[in-house]
Amino acid sequence: KYKYTLAIDGMMCGACEAHVNDFIRRNFEIKKVKSSSRKNQTIIISLKELNEEELRSKINSTGYLLSTIKKEEL
Repeated sequence: KYKYTLAIDGMMCGACEAHVNDFIRRNFEIKKVKSSSRKNQTIIISLKELNEEELRSKINSTGYLLSTIKKEEL
């Protein structure tokens, strides 16, 4: 399993968090996703490695800004 911690700017509220979560669920094969607008952070749990460039370009296309990606193996 992999844990991705994404720093995402532009999330202001719970609706923004839900929008980011739904977008990630629709576009990537993941196990779990949780966003926090307060922390400007999204955490993804995935069974396989994600393409970080694709993650960055797709999230940035929504109007939010993905600045950093930290990957850990679980």
